[in-house]
Amino acid sequence: MDSLSIFSLILSAGFVVQMVMLILILMSIYSWTLILSKKKILIDTNKNIKLFHQNFSANIDLEKLAYQTLKKDINQSSMERIFSTGFQELTHTTSDFNQVLIIDAERAYRVMNTMANNEVNRLDSGLSILAMIASSSPYIGLFGTVWGIMHSFIGLASVKQATVAIVAPGIAEALIATAFGLFAAIPATIAYNRLISQVESINNKYTAFVEQLFVLFQRQNRQ
Repeated sequence: MDSLSIFSLILSAGFVVQMVMLILILMSIYSWTLILSKKKILIDTNKNIKLFHQNFSANIDLEKLAYQTLKKDINQSSMERIFSTGFQELTHTTSDFNQVLIIDAERAYRVMNTMANNEVNRLDSGLSILAMIASSSPYIGLFGTVWGIMHSFIGLASVKQATVAIVAPGIAEALIATAFGLFAAIPATIAYNRLISQVESINNKYTAFVEQLFVLFQRQNRQ
């Protein structure tokens, strides 16, 4: 019965308030779509990082690992792209893959950092929209509430005697807009903080890996 009364209040709300509710529903749907898709990407990325670290630890020979990585071409994971980009910058490959010319490890380090930053930017894309939804939804809902209450009180001007039964429905309709705003904002805020911390954690893993490779490249340079 409560849900039916709320539904009837939504249907009987003014046009502006209904438009505000519709906008907030669309924002909520978009934020949940973004949250779920981004969550899957981050889970897959963490899984690929773990698998690559296992493979990296098992392969002391960088040339062999680079050959295996380059064979994947477009199916490379983020860590494989960072590694292969750095190794290609470190070496000039001749027709024989095993014959390599060592180049400056500093250049490889800069290229790997650039690639790592690109990967982080890819993971970070869309989160700014989620932050915008989280911050703007309550204000959009509040606008609908203020507009609805304002028109409720304007409607009282034509009534000789104002009672709770007359005022309450209009105010209730207006307050639903605020509820919609919070419904869109709260999950977006929680998800944004959670996702941004996960992206930062992955960024730290990229940074540590690039530093580790830089040390290995410098050692190879001295050989």
